[in-house]
Amino acid sequence: MDYNWEMWSQFFQENWLVLLVALIVLFIVVRVVKTVIKWAIVAVIIIAIVVYSGYNLEDLENNFDEIKTMGSQVADTVKQEAIQAMVGEAEDAAYIQNDDGTFTITTNNLELNGKLGDNEVAVSYRGAPLGKWKIDETIQALIDQSKANG
Repeated sequence: MDYNWEMWSQFFQENWLVLLVALIVLFIVVRVVKTVIKWAIVAVIIIAIVVYSGYNLEDLENNFDEIKTMGSQVADTVKQEAIQAMVGEAEDAAYIQNDDGTFTITTNNLELNGKLGDNEVAVSYRGAPLGKWKIDETIQALIDQSKANG
């Protein structure tokens, strides 16, 4: 389909209220929801708006690879930000040894939870869980620095 400016202008004029409500809902979801689920909600809202604007299922199927690529790019970006936070916040990291053989490392933006002797830790970035990551050089450096911080 060939979308031109005139068609979009007409769509915005006819559906400004729906778009405004969707924008407000997106803003609230991004500000309030603290988990990775918020990005799924955002994606659903955006897809609903796109479908509402006149795309059909064939158009969505054709663009599915782009949407999938964009999702993985967002995930990679968040992971890169978390890794940069590990490097930048290592000096302020606090290490807590728990009685059950687990440990917790916290910084301003990160929280790592792991078990002594395991080769992976659960990582949360700005309150959003990012899953379990294998302990690599960057994570090991953060662990070592947080232990040295006392």
